[in-house]
Amino acid sequence: MRMKIRKWVSNWGWIVLYALVLAVSVLIIAADGHEPIEDSQTEKITLTFRHFWIKEHDRQMLNIIEDVVDSFQKSHPNIKVNFEGMDQTVHREQKLKSEMVTGTPPDMFVLFGGAEIEPYIRSNRLMDLTVFARKNGLEDQFQDLHLWTYNQRIYGLPLEGNAEPLYYNKEIFKELGLEPPTTLGQLNRAVRVLGASKFVPFALGNEERWPAAIFAHYLMDRYAGPELINKLAQGDETASFNNPQYKHAFEQLESWIKQNAFSIPANDLSTEEAIDLFTSGKAGMYLNGNWDINLFHSAKAPENFQNQVGVIPFPSVLPGGEKSIAGGYTIGIGLSSNLDASKWEAAQELLKALYTKDVQRRIVYEGLRIPSMKISYDSDKTGPVFTQVIQLMEQSQSSFVPYDNVLSPEVNKTFLKVIEEMISRRSSPEEALNQIQQTSDQYWKLRRSSAPN
Repeated sequence: MRMKIRKWVSNWGWIVLYALVLAVSVLIIAADGHEPIEDSQTEKITLTFRHFWIKEHDRQMLNIIEDVVDSFQKSHPNIKVNFEGMDQTVHREQKLKSEMVTGTPPDMFVLFGGAEIEPYIRSNRLMDLTVFARKNGLEDQFQDLHLWTYNQRIYGLPLEGNAEPLYYNKEIFKELGLEPPTTLGQLNRAVRVLGASKFVPFALGNEERWPAAIFAHYLMDRYAGPELINKLAQGDETASFNNPQYKHAFEQLESWIKQNAFSIPANDLSTEEAIDLFTSGKAGMYLNGNWDINLFHSAKAPENFQNQVGVIPFPSVLPGGEKSIAGGYTIGIGLSSNLDASKWEAAQELLKALYTKDVQRRIVYEGLRIPSMKISYDSDKTGPVFTQVIQLMEQSQSSFVPYDNVLSPEVNKTFLKVIEEMISRRSSPEEALNQIQQTSDQYWKLRRSSAPN
């Protein structure tokens, strides 16, 4: 019997001893108020983030945001950000629209505020950021949120502001005895003198279709004022695109087209090619946003070219008339409303990393962009062209949102199309305005018929 006991202890005693030690360890841990140590893996989260900073003039903005994303991933090792770039027109006009219909947009994406986001809000595709902004003290930190606010709820945050002044080559104007134009009459004279002297009056690259629309919306604003477009954008049935003021505006545009005031073939030129005409001294003027200032500093531009550039508002019809600046806080970031809880938490952390005063200052000093948040900065450190833009904005008594951000996406598509057709001399002012009005009628008829009773 004793032999059997000794044999059992020899064979099984170590197991009993191990079990006893394990049990004692558990009791000690429990008594100390701790749970047993378990192998745990932190949940891995992937965020998709689409942008359109793929052009040469966006290189600085891309570098800034890439730095933020890289730093964020290092401090959040469980979060991976798939940061992808796409052509702006393809993203805004094709890809994102179809994704919103199917409910499969990226988790985060760059987009334009205003009329462009309203359909996404009405179909519940954009994340409501109101509580996030309030919780993180951001609600009152922005210059202007009205393009991102719908029914008093915030559906995106602007990342930068913009302005669309008229740039002119001071050396060319001095050589030809031209003064910076303050009225359309003076601008028309400058166009004639520049053209007769073998300069391109306006460098225009309309490959993406919206640059030529800047001329159209300035002329429409100058002839009709700001109230009419607001009525049309809101579907006021008493307003029409077929009106004498807009007809005058489109006739003025047509007169420039007939005088070859724009670089040829404008509809086939890129923004970069148009800027090359301006910086090489072949064009006297350039009308576009402040985001292009970077290319005035590029290696392709002559040394010290930025000191040759003057910045003025688009002229008024009559002396002393309104010279409001087109611009606003239109470019920002939106989030998909489909985010699950873990992705939503991760996205909020990334937003907090993106919307800081340090990032905004980099956007000013490196990107030469207007900050969307209320920060202090020294505009004298940004170069002479950006300094003039800021001074112009400070001196201007009013501004208006570019029409391609005011009109509904459907109406805006026709707006850009008919301007492109006018540039290529395939449409008259009357035909162009008729097409816009027809699209507007169809849009508002469908909108009203689908509205809940």
